[in-house]
Amino acid sequence: MENGHTAVRQLRYLPAVGATYGVEVLDFAALRAMDAERRRIQPQRPDFHVFALVASGRGSHEADFHGYRLQEGSAVWIRPGMVHRWSGIDGCDGPLVLFRPGFLPGLTAAEATAPACWHLDRQRLSLALLAAGHLGSEHDAAVRTPRLASPALLSHLLAALILRALPEAPAPSGATPSGDRHTEVFRAYRAAVEEHFTDRHQVADYARALGYDVRTLTRATRAATGTGAKAFLDQRVLLEAKRLLAHTDLPVGGCARRLGFRDAGNFTTFFRRQAGTSPAAWRTAYGTHRP
Repeated sequence: MENGHTAVRQLRYLPAVGATYGVEVLDFAALRAMDAERRRIQPQRPDFHVFALVASGRGSHEADFHGYRLQEGSAVWIRPGMVHRWSGIDGCDGPLVLFRPGFLPGLTAAEATAPACWHLDRQRLSLALLAAGHLGSEHDAAVRTPRLASPALLSHLLAALILRALPEAPAPSGATPSGDRHTEVFRAYRAAVEEHFTDRHQVADYARALGYDVRTLTRATRAATGTGAKAFLDQRVLLEAKRLLAHTDLPVGGCARRLGFRDAGNFTTFFRRQAGTSPAAWRTAYGTHRP
């Protein structure tokens, strides 16, 4: 498996025949039917987005070491690279939308930092289900009658669904109004961090590469997330460290090298400072890998 995640199933975006538009619409029942072996309950790491709405029923899922209870009104957004498992969805019904990275262009800071799971009240759920139904109808029409297919239309309908379903939450503590400029800068920084966090651990390196100064990156990141640019970067490194420790058999030194640390001692110091525990203790508590 890639990235050393030998206990994690890597999921590639493989659309159904005729559904080659960068997005696919199905539902929990279809997911269960396609997965008779119940591989969904094992850790998996998709390279695509999964957005789901629970229209009825109850269940549970886990994403990056957090467990979530699902019920009517739950919204789930699994991003590419998340280690995730559907730990109990036998009683859930509702739409699931799978889409490639880049199919939903121009993600705002709010969309980019939405949680993995949140709850919609009945009115907002009803409107979100209508949006999902519209997307599903257009997707079905595109599959049945390719001359009617419009990836641009599907992308706009997906954007409408996401905007309708996004959680209503106050700005993070310490955040400032973001504005288009802050959103643009944060999106560029977030993309650069995702690409280079294993070899660039200093905000100044990103500032030079992106053509901004450190203060600009810090202000934009704080406006979007409520935390500074360095803390955002450190949390991304920490998340990958947790994934490696929990889901692979790489020794601590190997994890350190994979994440760009010069030696295991520096990595251990970083991990303990960020997580409040040692890498070995984290692996003992959360490890899923079996030889």
